[in-house]
Amino acid sequence: MGNSYTGHLQSTRFEEVLHNSIEASLRSNTVVPRPVFSQLYLEAEQRPYSHEGRVDEDEDEEDGSDSNSPPIPYQMKSPPEGSCTTDGFCQAGKDLRLSSMATESLEVPPGFLLVGAKSPSVPDHILVCAVDLRFLPDECGRNALLGFSGNCMGCGEKGFRYFTEFANHINLKLSTQPKKQKHLKYHLLRNAQGILVKGPPICWKGIDSRMRNAVSNITAGPEEQSAHGPNDLLSNSGHMPLNTINHTDLNTQHHTSDGSPPITNGSHVPAQPLPQPGIVATGPGRPTVIGSMANSGPPKKRHKGWSPESSAPTEGTSRPVPNSTSNGTKSAETGASGCLSVESVTVPDHLLQTCGLRPVIFKGHGTLPHLSGNLEDVLVSGLLEKCYRSSQNLPRVYEQYGTAPIQPISTEMLILLTVYYLVQLAPDQAPVMEDLEQIFMRSWRESHLTEIRQYQQTHAQFPPPLPCLAQPLTPSQLPWLAKLATSSCGEGVLVLDTALSLAEALEDTFHRLMDGRLSHTNYVVIICMNRSQEIESCVVVTGKHQTRALAESLLSPSDCVREIVHELSSGMAAELASYFSSLGPDGDVEALLEKASPENASQYSAIEPSGDSPKPKCTEYFVEWHEIRPIQLALARKLLSHVCAIADSSTQNLDLGSFDKVDFLICVPPSEVTFHQVVLHLWNSGVLRELGLDQDCLSLKEAEQYVVQLNQSAVGKINSLIQKSKMNPYTLFILVHDHAHWDVSSSGQCSGGDSSVGLVDGLLNCRQIRDAANILTLHVTSFPFTLQTQYTRISPYNEIHWPSGFNNDVDLYHEKTKYFGVSELLETTRSGSGLPLLRYDSSFESMAAALEERFPKLHSAVIRTHVLIQHYSLALMATAGGQALQALQKHISVETLEMVQCLLNTSQHCPSRHGHMLLLRIPSPALAALAHQRLCHVRNRLGLHKQFEVILGDPCSAFSVGKHFLDQLRVWLKILDPDWAPRTYLELEALPCILILTGMDPQGESLPRSLKYCDLRVISCWSLQRTTLEQELGLAAYLLKSKQDAQHRPHAPSDLSESDPEKLSSTDNEEEEVVVDVNNDLPRLGNQASPAASQRPQPDWNPLDPEKQPKQRRQSKSTSSGSSSTRASPLRQSCSWARNLSRPPVVLLPKAVYDLITTVDSSGLPKSTSFLPHPSVEWVSSFRPLLSKMMTCTEQSLYYRQWTIPKPHHMDSTNRAEGRTDNFHPRKLLLSGPPQVGKTGAYLQFLGILSRMLIRLMEVDIYDEEDINCRCETDLARYHQPVASCPNTETVRGMPFDYTIHDPKYEDISTVYSPDFTPNSDDGNSRRQEDVYLRRRTARIKLSKYAAYNTYHHCEQCHQYMGFNPQYQLYESTLHAFTFSHLLLGEEIQLYFIIPKSKEHHFSFSQSGGQLESMRLPLTSDWSPDAIKSPIFTPTTGRHEHGLFNLYHAMEGATHLHILVIKEYEMAVYKKYWPNHIMLVLPTVFNGAGIGAAHFLIKELSYHNLELERSRRVEHGNRPQDVWPFIILADDSCVMWNSVDIDPKSGTTGTERNVSLKQVLQHMESSPDITQYGLCGMRKWSSRGGGAGAGCQKEPFSRGHLHDFLLLNVDLTQNVQYNQNRFTCDDVDFNLRVHSAGLLICRFNNFSVMKKQIAIGGYGTFIIKTKMTDVPTTIQPSQYICAPDSKHVFLATPAQLLLEKYLQHTSHRLFPLSAQNYSHPILSVDCYLNLGPEVTVCFVSSRPHSINFSTTGLLFSGLLLYFCDSFVTPGFLKKFQFLKGATLCVICPNRSSLRQTVVRLELEDEWRFRLSDEFQTANAKEDQPLFFLTGKHI
Repeated sequence: MGNSYTGHLQSTRFEEVLHNSIEASLRSNTVVPRPVFSQLYLEAEQRPYSHEGRVDEDEDEEDGSDSNSPPIPYQMKSPPEGSCTTDGFCQAGKDLRLSSMATESLEVPPGFLLVGAKSPSVPDHILVCAVDLRFLPDECGRNALLGFSGNCMGCGEKGFRYFTEFANHINLKLSTQPKKQKHLKYHLLRNAQGILVKGPPICWKGIDSRMRNAVSNITAGPEEQSAHGPNDLLSNSGHMPLNTINHTDLNTQHHTSDGSPPITNGSHVPAQPLPQPGIVATGPGRPTVIGSMANSGPPKKRHKGWSPESSAPTEGTSRPVPNSTSNGTKSAETGASGCLSVESVTVPDHLLQTCGLRPVIFKGHGTLPHLSGNLEDVLVSGLLEKCYRSSQNLPRVYEQYGTAPIQPISTEMLILLTVYYLVQLAPDQAPVMEDLEQIFMRSWRESHLTEIRQYQQTHAQFPPPLPCLAQPLTPSQLPWLAKLATSSCGEGVLVLDTALSLAEALEDTFHRLMDGRLSHTNYVVIICMNRSQEIESCVVVTGKHQTRALAESLLSPSDCVREIVHELSSGMAAELASYFSSLGPDGDVEALLEKASPENASQYSAIEPSGDSPKPKCTEYFVEWHEIRPIQLALARKLLSHVCAIADSSTQNLDLGSFDKVDFLICVPPSEVTFHQVVLHLWNSGVLRELGLDQDCLSLKEAEQYVVQLNQSAVGKINSLIQKSKMNPYTLFILVHDHAHWDVSSSGQCSGGDSSVGLVDGLLNCRQIRDAANILTLHVTSFPFTLQTQYTRISPYNEIHWPSGFNNDVDLYHEKTKYFGVSELLETTRSGSGLPLLRYDSSFESMAAALEERFPKLHSAVIRTHVLIQHYSLALMATAGGQALQALQKHISVETLEMVQCLLNTSQHCPSRHGHMLLLRIPSPALAALAHQRLCHVRNRLGLHKQFEVILGDPCSAFSVGKHFLDQLRVWLKILDPDWAPRTYLELEALPCILILTGMDPQGESLPRSLKYCDLRVISCWSLQRTTLEQELGLAAYLLKSKQDAQHRPHAPSDLSESDPEKLSSTDNEEEEVVVDVNNDLPRLGNQASPAASQRPQPDWNPLDPEKQPKQRRQSKSTSSGSSSTRASPLRQSCSWARNLSRPPVVLLPKAVYDLITTVDSSGLPKSTSFLPHPSVEWVSSFRPLLSKMMTCTEQSLYYRQWTIPKPHHMDSTNRAEGRTDNFHPRKLLLSGPPQVGKTGAYLQFLGILSRMLIRLMEVDIYDEEDINCRCETDLARYHQPVASCPNTETVRGMPFDYTIHDPKYEDISTVYSPDFTPNSDDGNSRRQEDVYLRRRTARIKLSKYAAYNTYHHCEQCHQYMGFNPQYQLYESTLHAFTFSHLLLGEEIQLYFIIPKSKEHHFSFSQSGGQLESMRLPLTSDWSPDAIKSPIFTPTTGRHEHGLFNLYHAMEGATHLHILVIKEYEMAVYKKYWPNHIMLVLPTVFNGAGIGAAHFLIKELSYHNLELERSRRVEHGNRPQDVWPFIILADDSCVMWNSVDIDPKSGTTGTERNVSLKQVLQHMESSPDITQYGLCGMRKWSSRGGGAGAGCQKEPFSRGHLHDFLLLNVDLTQNVQYNQNRFTCDDVDFNLRVHSAGLLICRFNNFSVMKKQIAIGGYGTFIIKTKMTDVPTTIQPSQYICAPDSKHVFLATPAQLLLEKYLQHTSHRLFPLSAQNYSHPILSVDCYLNLGPEVTVCFVSSRPHSINFSTTGLLFSGLLLYFCDSFVTPGFLKKFQFLKGATLCVICPNRSSLRQTVVRLELEDEWRFRLSDEFQTANAKEDQPLFFLTGKHI
């Protein structure tokens, strides 16, 4: 085991490994030594293969012997005389015990580590040693050199080259041969105090075993797991830049005390270490070699193979590397230019026939010579050459960092690594280029680790990178090293290096093949030098298994189909068929089939019930095809949120607000089953009804118009969709592309013969669909990798991934099912608890391999299919053919026999004959047809045609089912239609059948839950793409029925007592069930006819059913075996199909595929995930990280987007060249999820909720309330003609004013007394008691095209109106001050206008300073069809987002002046959301004011502006009265306007329809004598008002209260002001005062306004809080007032609001005589205040010439005087009579005015006052409280 050198420690690691490998070869006569480069580069999988192809077992870690014989006693060499032999001391007498040396200062040479040895003679002590770290393993137990080099730390003696010598020196005194693995136990470290202590144990695992393994079990370091690209390579390399191994756990995790350098296991590395050629520091991964052959001397003399050229001068470490050979940049083209002539090689005739194989030539370096002759028997591939080129492009990533680029791998190293890769391949493995690329990448990365690490740091902080210290591998050394590498594998790999050219070497290879000298050789590696002294190479694959695998992998799917059809049609497979017709000694198959007459199958037919007896029915059968699961709804909502995100983005690519309807088209691959499957899901989902598309859709046939197969018939459907999208711009079309990975060919490729190639690209990516703003494309796939490239059209933000249903084993969606997919299948192979669900059939593989060798000209699919057909045929015969055919079982694999017997037997236990499905996947249609024909023939001859069906599932045509099974299905599914036939595999639920599924790729067909076996043994073994492999495995994906759901299912009868469920948990083991299911079916196979079989528990159901198992066990204890009847027990007749719902299917794979997907790479993922994701894409570079196990779906998408590009024939290959800035289509989405998980149901639900959302977007909640206090007779036309379109001034003047309030929003305020109105006592009070606190009634109304919108609406038409278009600079606003004074304000106030530049034409400015002078007003005579004359003022607060200020559509784009009246503190936020709107900013003092202040300022400012405009117009020759005097006061929640149609002949009202605000205003503004009206308005809409009474003759105009939307004449109402202090009912107060002033008020009853319910903001939001805290608290209305000068909690609320709220809630107590007393109202002088719904108020005006109705004889129950002015006199009050005890309330702004009012009005004459009757609002003095005094009438 020892090793020695003539030199010292200057030799490189490569020489150490090489030397020890040679030594091991010479010493070993039984063990194949591990190749050198396997230790250095090759990443082992988790399944190491020996060269016999077997999985090696774990060897004993302690004993390295290869035999099981007892160890030979070992005699230690006697110590020299006089030496010390004391335990724990060396022979020099120095103490080596750790306890003694812990505090000593030890000198450890560079490259050595301190370790602790254990001696059996002193077990309590550890002996301190120094060992060269190259001979110690890393923390993973790997990478230790063979041999030993150590120093004694006691006496200091150095250079022990054998551990035997060292063990003698330190007195280990062993009885067996000393081994470093057994006795060097621990690393020794210094702690923070500097004391040497025992560290972690040395991990020797695997050192002995790797001498015997052909493949190392090296795990990649963390740099392999990084998914962040080349800049995230190793960054934790420690502080030894040029050492051989860097133990991260030792160097980075243990530190000394502050101020001292970090202590490692050994000495400090000097600042300038000696050059060590070829050695580079590594991280926690494997140490590597750069290929240097520098050496200080030759090894031992016994190594005869040492080449003298291997020595290189040591001074060459700083010499630049020659570019000609070492850096490998000479490509094949440059190499070709050096050859003046290319020789020709003749391929021998009959090569395939002679050798039984078709060799594959991999081009390498240089130019391959021209081949001639029998070219059909040889294949040439450029895959290896492409791999070489890609690997030499790796360093370009780093060239940006400096002028000295890092050198690529040399040509010699590439070839040498290739040789070692071929050497380590197992006999049944074919080379995989991805594996070789990874090896090249790791080699290059680790060779330049120092430079890479420096480039990852901040470049300016480091000096220029050091030159490469490694010496290049010379061309003369390469052949010798390659041959040395192949010495460990016998004849498996042959190196030819003696030829002068590739042509000569190829000729030699062909001769060797013809002579049979390469029968045991799998690969021939040819290396030679051309005339330019450049290396040329190629690899010839000569192994039969490998050549077949490579040849078939080079065929495209279409070529493969053609090849198989040719072999079958040309008779090439006839010999194979004749081979299977005979079973040798057992006879001919057809003859045996004759013996197996139908009578022998009576055990299956005898159970059929007679026709007369009633047929029993299975009570457990149920179908849940279309049940929507919670996770599908969650994904549908996730899809919807992505669509909304597109709409909400600033790109304006999708305007959801403009769509009122959803239409869709679903595109599927050209598979009949998939087509009808989607149609069935669509029809049962209810989506068509929800979208309103099913009026004429009465059957499935009509539903087919919404699904289209992507063949030539799709062209018309897609064109029709495009035309519909143009004709219906307000319909959103969803184009669903299901199974989107199926065809990604570019439409530019369709110039060939196949017109279907590129059809998807031509249809779905055409310009019409791409540019249509109302078409949204949703791609749906289980394998999205091909749509995730650098040139993809789909934004990563538009990807939606199927969510995980579980988080920490918590069911997030409360599913009744659990998904069991590919990862769960793979998990069963690693669980170790039993037979996995995923497995391969070794018997089948052995037979197929033998026949493949016998028939080399036939495609393996042909051979394997014939083997499969033979297995199933014989299994049917053996199972159903009686005892005579039991001997056939030896010709059948156990797996096949198990599946066939389960197929035949399980349906016998169900009274309805429910059974399982067996899926047979045969990709070739021709072979599938052959299998179908043969299996039907055998089934029918055996009389089993009523036991199970054999179905051929071809995507190109519909499948057929026999009449007997059709009748069964109709009964099970309760279908009465005699013409019905199943069109989907889902409808075959519980039908016992063999489904032969053909087609080169599955096309989205879903399989029923009765699928129990998935036989994939015939799928292609060599399609090394991720999509290809995973979509085949996806056929077995399954939704398991949860146990809880199965227990609570009402269909299944319960056979368990109530206590049984507690016992179920102990036996409820799914994996046990699966294992027992498989194993227990087998004993019954050959004993079906034996009597003992009926006495055993039937294995098919008993062990499988955890629910039935405990009870059955109890029965077996209490019942003797002879008396238990398995047939009679109702439990035994239970349905096997129903029990199988909670068990996933068993999957059989080819062994090659099984090995691929069960092998785990360094990232922890199956090896197949690192393959190319799809045949239509390619890797950007070999320099890519592996996928990580911890990656999410989003991270995986980003990985493929970074590292793959489409091939030229891919439909996305031209996307980069179109000149788009982002390359992403804004209306494309990608939905990905596992196979069979329910994506179809999810996107159908998405269509439904999208439609509902669009309807919801187009609908608003409109207040829909009946008018209150109505009198039917007053509504009838008595004044105007019903057909009158405009009011007549005289007629209106003659109409009585309706004092009564009818607006339902004022249902809870005081009624205004009217002598003509008598309230209905039966109605009002009861309604108020019940409904006053309920939510106001609303109706959902669809928005019309004339609606007003909030800020969330943005369409192309009103885009410029809103001011969000960045190309316009017109929306820069300027702030203008405007000052005016008013008597009631007492002082001048300054208002601010924010005026966008686009609206400045509405204003006039001074010529000198540009000061705002006035707002322009039109003339009365002006009229324009596209203009509104009246300025619109909208007071608003708190509704910057939700206020309906977008009047563009309501005005039909007409010119209008719209001004938002806002509070100062909200100026910024309103300006942000409405940049193109004019804003009037109220003064600061009005920040806390109510709606009355806004109305007051609007009206007074408008009158002031009217006077300014009149002055300006007079200067231009107009009369003052010609200026338009009206403004519009509009609420911010007015959304739509309606008009009632009047029949011009009969005068009856018709329907009510939406009209534009422009039409309403132009009608009102153009009415005759409109300027004589003081106030105009319209009624509020109600579904039961206006047009609801159709047929009645309604009064078209009326005089009464107006609300919400007013046309106000500021000229006539000059002397009537809004009360600036009011918070509530200011419009009622204003209406009454306008009427009392003698002004005309007219309501246009044929117009109505709809008010949207907006729950946010508005002037109706009141917050009452105390001054002590800002937090709103509950304060009773009685606390709103207090006695003057009392101690009371003051409120931070305006005094007027407190007063109004107090009166509203407590007036029934303040005015006790007024409560519920309409005939004795309260007299309110000059104002209206809400005193609560129980009190009636009579309004009178004290103004001279005012209009009041007669109050003669009316006794008032109270008197309210609010801020009464000088018009109120004692004489005026004495006109009115009051009840005795009536209440007086006098309200004044302060205490002194209150007393002055009492004196001035002589109130004490008739009213009695008390000191305690004086009150104030609960405000502090500085907040100016209001005072009021109450009294009683004498």
